[in-house]
Amino acid sequence: MPGWEDELERWLMPFLDRLGHKTRQRMCPLYVAGLIGPGDRKSVQPMAERLATSNYDQLHHFIADGVWDATPLETELLNQADRLVGGRDAVLVIDDTSLPKKGERSVGVAAQYASALGKTANCQTLVSLTLARGEVPVMVALRLFLPV
Repeated sequence: MPGWEDELERWLMPFLDRLGHKTRQRMCPLYVAGLIGPGDRKSVQPMAERLATSNYDQLHHFIADGVWDATPLETELLNQADRLVGGRDAVLVIDDTSLPKKGERSVGVAAQYASALGKTANCQTLVSLTLARGEVPVMVALRLFLPV
């Protein structure tokens, strides 16, 4: 699909404005394009190679070391979701997703109810909020559940 990168950059523009830092604004579209573009491996190195960028270090820094306040981005996401699917007939869907795990070293892994398996199992659980209207869902929040 020619020009999808341009369309992605236009869609990301309000979010990029909220990132503030120019390097973050430059790396964010590359990272998102790497995630949604072709290729099976979605770690930074293969994505940087597929994107033919010499910015592996900056892309890695954007993901691994970049610390910023997520509140402006989350606020913009809520604004965009409301613009796209908000209204009187919109609904907020609260859902959980379990990720079965064999080990115990990942954050949030515990013996807990795994909805995907229909039983208690060793897993991580994600809780999501999705704003939807008709057939169109827009995820507005995703958090890892941390069992006590």
